[in-house]
Amino acid sequence: MTEPHAHHHGHRQHGHGGHQHGPRPEERGFAAGVALNLGFVLAEAAAGLLAGSLALLADAAHNLSDVLGLMLAWGAVRLARRQPGGRRTYGWHRGTILAALANAMLLLVAVGAIALESAQRLLDPAPVATGFMLWVAAVGVLVNAGTALLFARGRHADLNRRGAYLHMLADAGVSAGVVAGALLIDATGWAWIDPVLGLGIAAVILIGTWGLLREAVDLAMDAVPPGIDPAAVLTYLQAAPGVAEVHDLHVWAISTTETALTAHLVRPAAGLDDGFLTTVQEALRDRFGIGHATLQVEAGDPAHPCRLAPAEVV
Repeated sequence: MTEPHAHHHGHRQHGHGGHQHGPRPEERGFAAGVALNLGFVLAEAAAGLLAGSLALLADAAHNLSDVLGLMLAWGAVRLARRQPGGRRTYGWHRGTILAALANAMLLLVAVGAIALESAQRLLDPAPVATGFMLWVAAVGVLVNAGTALLFARGRHADLNRRGAYLHMLADAGVSAGVVAGALLIDATGWAWIDPVLGLGIAAVILIGTWGLLREAVDLAMDAVPPGIDPAAVLTYLQAAPGVAEVHDLHVWAISTTETALTAHLVRPAAGLDDGFLTTVQEALRDRFGIGHATLQVEAGDPAHPCRLAPAEVV
């Protein structure tokens, strides 16, 4: 028989219940990040055009993709606050995973565009106004580092926040590289340094994006979220009082911060036991960060075997 599950939300949940009003801290971080970076993108793009610097234009394009990514993540966070209902029985929480996936793919498109333009400019280097390049990139270091700090807290529990933090930190490093490039061009007169910096920026974005893309794809495909050992979860459930067998165990992400579990527990002659269910669900929340657990308790009657018991059946 299927026992109703209790709705416990543990340390991996951050209050997506929709009952709080006004902007939350994570939303204020996204708002400030979007405002800061959008203003800087406009200034950097204008300076890149005036200076004739591909490195500045490439960095502006990269920062613009980050702004769009932040807006996607911000929108997903707001959607996740909506209550479930109708056909969306999990609400809109899945949108946070889709936003992380879209953000990663957006960055890959930016990489391709920057690399192509840089390669073309490398074949025909153009003079660069290093003064514009230097000072705008220096401001970029401050803006990107400051934005990264907005997402430093809570980044380990949320893929969207971690993605934003890593992107902004990488942007600060890229801007620092543009500063160094401007100094080198000024000292040597080598115009080819600018498109080489563009290629370097593309490589940095690609390296930083690959891990985010892989994790976002895993979550979208219902893989077990990072940091949760499914074997350890199975071992715990098998050792729970009265449990003779565990089958049809599934662990997946509802959102970038929430994890769900379903499992069938065979407890011969145990009968109804809400206390057992509550204890197990609280342990799953506290030990593994699984806040949405649904447990089906079975007596193990051989005359009525569970059709989902075989490991190969999903």
